[in-house]
Amino acid sequence: MRILIVEDDERIAESLAEALTDQHYVIDIASDGEKGWEFAKALTYDLILLDLMLPKLDGISLCQQLRSRGYRMPILLLTARDTTADKVAGLDVGADDYVVKPYKLQELMARLRALLRRGGLEATPVLEWEGLQLDSSTCEVTYNNCPMQTTPKEYRLLELFMRRGCRVFSRSAILENLWSFEEPPGEDTVKTHIKRLRQKLKVVGAPDDFIETVYGLGYRLKPNPRSADI
Repeated sequence: MRILIVEDDERIAESLAEALTDQHYVIDIASDGEKGWEFAKALTYDLILLDLMLPKLDGISLCQQLRSRGYRMPILLLTARDTTADKVAGLDVGADDYVVKPYKLQELMARLRALLRRGGLEATPVLEWEGLQLDSSTCEVTYNNCPMQTTPKEYRLLELFMRRGCRVFSRSAILENLWSFEEPPGEDTVKTHIKRLRQKLKVVGAPDDFIETVYGLGYRLKPNPRSADI
């Protein structure tokens, strides 16, 4: 899942990014409201963490701009202002929740997960596909109950495939979903990650073609011929 942090305090933004990356989210950071708007137009986000007091375009205006253009992703406001008027103003322009600084990271994470569940994005914490299980609450992966060790990128790649069923992902689509806006590698990196994942899946007993190459299109988890909806 991809989250945009719009925060001009570099220390806060980096701390949030580190905590969310540890939870296997893909993070982009915008340091002002105008950059936040450009990021939101360029990429698809599952949630936006939005500070209110921003240079160039404040959080209230950005939130209003996003909602007026039809953007429906959850928006969680972050601010040092805790007056009722500030909260009402944020919620009235379309924010989904409001957290006052300084906040406890555990509470912020809980609110974030609640917003994602509300949008149906984390309704199923345990994903399953032909013997493969991914538990998003513990970040554990198993195949037929055999533990499988994955890097953060490998974990996100499996999660991407498992959340989207039989959908085929091109290399460029995988890059867009799994790498931040400022660190995209070349498409050969995707090929390398797919190769390593196939090797790890084979070690735990999965077939060689568990991750299927759809030539000319990309990759997907191979469906069971008896249940595939192709």
